[in-house]
Amino acid sequence: MKLHQLEALVASAEAGSIRGAARALGLSQAAVTRALRELEASERLPLLIRAPEGITFTEHGKVLLTHARLVLNQLEHAHSDLERLRGRVEGNLMVGVTPWITLTFLAETVRLFRERMPDIRLELVEGLMAVAQPLLREGSMDFAVGQLQPGASTQEFACEPVLTYESSVMVREGHPKARARSIHELLEEDWVLNFAPDGEADLVEYLFTRHGARIDPRRIVRAQSVATLQTMVEQASMCTWSPTILSHVPPYGGRLRPLALCETFEPRQLGIVTRRNTPLSRAALAFVDCLLQVIRRHARSAKKDDLALFRTLKLLI
Repeated sequence: MKLHQLEALVASAEAGSIRGAARALGLSQAAVTRALRELEASERLPLLIRAPEGITFTEHGKVLLTHARLVLNQLEHAHSDLERLRGRVEGNLMVGVTPWITLTFLAETVRLFRERMPDIRLELVEGLMAVAQPLLREGSMDFAVGQLQPGASTQEFACEPVLTYESSVMVREGHPKARARSIHELLEEDWVLNFAPDGEADLVEYLFTRHGARIDPRRIVRAQSVATLQTMVEQASMCTWSPTILSHVPPYGGRLRPLALCETFEPRQLGIVTRRNTPLSRAALAFVDCLLQVIRRHARSAKKDDLALFRTLKLLI
């Protein structure tokens, strides 16, 4: 297994064809084809399925592709670290950010980071952890600011706690069930929730079953983004469960109503989520430090808006 073969594999996956991979790598189509065939021969496994409309991957190919991406990303980090030792701080940094952090602390964090490391190419991926985890797994994302999904492997990921936040069942302002006082009053409503592909059972247990409530799973719509979730709450009158802080910040403040239910939901923990046993780059550490500076500054503030934020947040560091 050679580096140029792994590069050909990843480029083919990203381009969707060998021709596209050759163009991206600056090689001939024959060179990319040869590299892929040599890789299949050395592993004695079929990795690709070739068709006129493009290529797809066998199960063996999908497994190897995940590791190939991780290897290439680690080599990129190694190159950045060597450049740092030469006195240059360059490279790329991809950070996953949970939506409510985007609405509160992200802009100040990015400004501070850009002042500190102007030569770093920064990419921000706003998304719930169900979106971030696959990118962390393959190594294309350096770290995420969020919460591990129920069922996420603690052997695969590590999470350094930053703060806890309250969560609430919410509906739109003016919803017929806006005065509901129990989860049992909401079982005939439609719900929109976010969860990982293998996380629905844990979430249903947390929200309903442990409180003696049984909900028809067909009433639950899975949303992959906060924008979709918000649209379903506001325009389709669905119920949701999300960080309470969303009801305090634009554009959702005044449009979402947390319900005062008798059932309680323990504070959730937000942290810096990384691949376990993978050290963060200098740029990643700098971004984390900038984020913590911003959060601490707001936590100490006596401004009205900040006091409202930290009624639902508790700093752990």
